Amino acid sequence: MTPEIRYCGECGRPSLTDELAHFGDYLVCQNCKNRYAQKLREGVAPAAFGAPQFEYGGFWIRVLTAILDSMILMVVSYILRLTVLRSLLSASQFQPGAPPAEVLRAALGTVGIAALVNMAIDCCYQTFFVAKLGATPGKMALGLKVVRPDGRPVDLGRAFGRYFAKLLSQIILLIGYIMVAFDSEKRGLHDMICDTRVIKPSETISMNLS
Repeated sequence: MTPEIRYCGECGRPSLTDELAHFGDYLVCQNCKNRYAQKLREGVAPAAFGAPQFEYGGFWIRVLTAILDSMILMVVSYILRLTVLRSLLSASQFQPGAPPAEVLRAALGTVGIAALVNMAIDCCYQTFFVAKLGATPGKMALGLKVVRPDGRPVDLGRAFGRYFAKLLSQIILLIGYIMVAFDSEKRGLHDMICDTRVIKPSETISMNLS
């Protein structure tokens, strides 16, 4: 009998049936088996069982969304920081004749408060829009959305954690963001930590079983 040839559900490579790993009715070649098993562990349902498949937001479009969000935050943060700093700079430590040591301490404290205000604004911005609307204004402008692997929306706690995971991506010389360019699902380090995906909702394709 002629050996039966089947195709890998992940890469499409033809193989003998006996050489393919079976996940229910879903067949995967040896090269894709470990990667597919990792998807299962992360909660990504296989397409063979009717889960949606997504068109993921790539590296450069996410760079553009980050620029748009930064521009919006820059305006909001500038207005709020200016209000806070103006009240702080009117304190007695900054008046003529104040001791230099007091001026230095007050200046450092003012810079620290400004940084905290900026972080609080950024955190509220990212958390609110991702949890309530599924995307920040920058992502919405370019048609992207942040979801769970199965397409469900991101809840408030996960959106809050994702903000701090993004800080980690920044701290390590932006490597966490660069990972988007090389991951098969376009995930940054923060997406991997919080188990989220950035998708193009208009291009979501539902797979129907025959």
